[in-house]
Amino acid sequence: MNHSAPVFYQDPYQKVLTTTVSSIQDQNVVLAETIFYPTGGGQPGDTGHINASNGSQFTITNTRKDRESGAIVHEVSEAPLDLQPGDTVTVTLDWSRRYAHMRMHTCMHLLCSLIPCGVTGGALTADKGRLDFDMGNFDANKELLTQQLNALIGQAEPISIECLEASLLDTNPELVRTMSVQPPRGAGKIRMVRAGATDYQPCGGTHVANTREIGPVRISKIENNGQRNKRVVIVFSNGEKQ
Repeated sequence: MNHSAPVFYQDPYQKVLTTTVSSIQDQNVVLAETIFYPTGGGQPGDTGHINASNGSQFTITNTRKDRESGAIVHEVSEAPLDLQPGDTVTVTLDWSRRYAHMRMHTCMHLLCSLIPCGVTGGALTADKGRLDFDMGNFDANKELLTQQLNALIGQAEPISIECLEASLLDTNPELVRTMSVQPPRGAGKIRMVRAGATDYQPCGGTHVANTREIGPVRISKIENNGQRNKRVVIVFSNGEKQ
């Protein structure tokens, strides 16, 4: 992994980080480094806490990217903020929520490998995930998909990340499963996520290191979402985030 990448890419399992404040605007804080993933690709922004060196604590309610600057912004609920640029702070993730996002996001990649249709949308929470497919006449069976998903999870496939030249997608367009959104190519590199021999596609989200970490899941419903579109919803079968 490129060490110039955000900390949440270098080590998605890091829960605590000591860093400095870069800038503050109203109740939005930008840090020199962060372990907080910003909203994107259907994955919600992280939440957690900031602990300042003066003993103050603040709640991070959302993390997002600023559209103009590209800076990762931590939205804080408390006001006024007793922080200044240059202050040393320690940030702590709401880990159970983030880990649930990682488990579900990886599970959604496995689901993609089981349905040979274009993806038209998707989103996840700490409790469930959903993918929309342009299925046409493809027959998706809820019980069969549940069985197949859990079989893939049980294979304990390693998850690896590769940063490759963006031109890879020009010569291999089938790697892009999403029909309406293309991966960003501005940096000339594409972040590819590989789930063993099961799935390989561009993705900017955070993932577990091995499919066994996902735990048991089930397809809770498959519903029509347009003339050709069908929505497949996944939940953790034990009802827990872990």
